[in-house]
Amino acid sequence: MKKRLILAINPGGTSTKAGLYSDDELIFEENIHHDPSELEPFSTTFDQMDFRRDIVLSLLKEKGYKIEDLSAVVGRGGTFKPLASGTYRVNKKLLDDIKDGSTLQADHPSNLGALISWGIAEKASIPAYFVDPVCVDEMIDEARLSGHPLLPRVSLSHALNIRMVAYKAAEKLGKPMSQLNFVVMHLGSGVSVNALRKGKMIDTNNANDDGPFSSTRTGGLPMTGLMKLILSGKYDAKQLKRMLLKKGGVFAYLGEEHVGKIRKKVLAGDKKADLVLRAMVYQMAKEAGAMAAALQGEVDAVVITGGMAYNLWVTELLEEYLSFLGEVLVFPGEAELEALTRGVLRVMDKIEDEREYK
Repeated sequence: MKKRLILAINPGGTSTKAGLYSDDELIFEENIHHDPSELEPFSTTFDQMDFRRDIVLSLLKEKGYKIEDLSAVVGRGGTFKPLASGTYRVNKKLLDDIKDGSTLQADHPSNLGALISWGIAEKASIPAYFVDPVCVDEMIDEARLSGHPLLPRVSLSHALNIRMVAYKAAEKLGKPMSQLNFVVMHLGSGVSVNALRKGKMIDTNNANDDGPFSSTRTGGLPMTGLMKLILSGKYDAKQLKRMLLKKGGVFAYLGEEHVGKIRKKVLAGDKKADLVLRAMVYQMAKEAGAMAAALQGEVDAVVITGGMAYNLWVTELLEEYLSFLGEVLVFPGEAELEALTRGVLRVMDKIEDEREYK
């Protein structure tokens, strides 16, 4: 059977990642960095669409390929309205909703993924897809209540990578994901800890709102203390957002966010650095325990992924905390392009049904 060429695209804050796959075999992958001066002329993220699409098309041409060579294009899904997990065909309804903006939960570059993939696929008369967007919402009703009706819990997570490693864990255990329960921990600049029951993401922490602190995000904070900080008049909304999401967590304590570099300080005798790293892992483990409780203790494996999972010290300490739950499997890194491609192949190979955005 002739192999299918799939172009995968992942727009980020200051970069656009693109990769070409022949079925599941990577042909090339590029991380195209954008200087802030290049993005400054665009008043909104949506306005960057043509700029980023043309860069991807230039890369494809530079590598010796034409859009007519492609079988499909897939882009990272964004902060759309709540959706079930799976692989979706980009359609006019989605394009209209993105352009209108009324159903978007945040202004984020990932919202461009479907637009860019459509812009390329349409020229070649091939399908465009998005897979497991950050807005995947399969939470059980009990998980939605926060403690006040004006502040519902919202399902936004690293769903794309979380579900890909769950598929890999299921392959390793020799069973379909629909028969397994996992606690999946995505450890990146934000931390998402997820309870997967029979393939459904029944609960997750929102890395911007609650859960463990990470290298740059605060996670959940003491509520009355945060309220006093907000009302102190010392910070405006922009400063507070930066403090909580960009300069919080490990960085707030140590002025450094790179866990590997901080670990070197620990080995050199820095007791404060040691405490901060241990506290971060402690909070991660507590969140995993909470998700295991959401699964009523029926956990087939704890799955650890994300960039921080490259740090052996972090994963080994997590295993010390969590091995009582069952097998601990580690898949380091954030392989979004691979995850996007795998999602398209599952639909093409009839392993999963293609979903329709409505």
